[in-house]
Amino acid sequence: MIPVCRLEDLPTGGSVRIDTAPPIAVFNADGELYAIDDTCTHQDASLSEGWLEGCLVECPLHEASFDLRTGQPTCLPARRPVRTHRVTVEDGVVHVHPAAEEGTAA
Repeated sequence: MIPVCRLEDLPTGGSVRIDTAPPIAVFNADGELYAIDDTCTHQDASLSEGWLEGCLVECPLHEASFDLRTGQPTCLPARRPVRTHRVTVEDGVVHVHPAAEEGTAA
């Protein structure tokens, strides 16, 4: 579990990048918190710097879009999903629970 920030420091429509390996982006989409791998699967661009609309984030580089709930791309040029991660709030602090990488134990 990785502490990210205080809940009040992540306003609706906001995002924050966690410098883990790989980096993770945390979003507040209309009051719901989501976390995905921060790097677009089409090309190396930070999704935390993209545009958020509802539960979709658009890559700032080539306009690929990803569903924050599933990590699935919703349009080209991205074809591969990004990993999603569980988010919890404890005592007003946002935490990310990184998903295990494929081929590693949780």
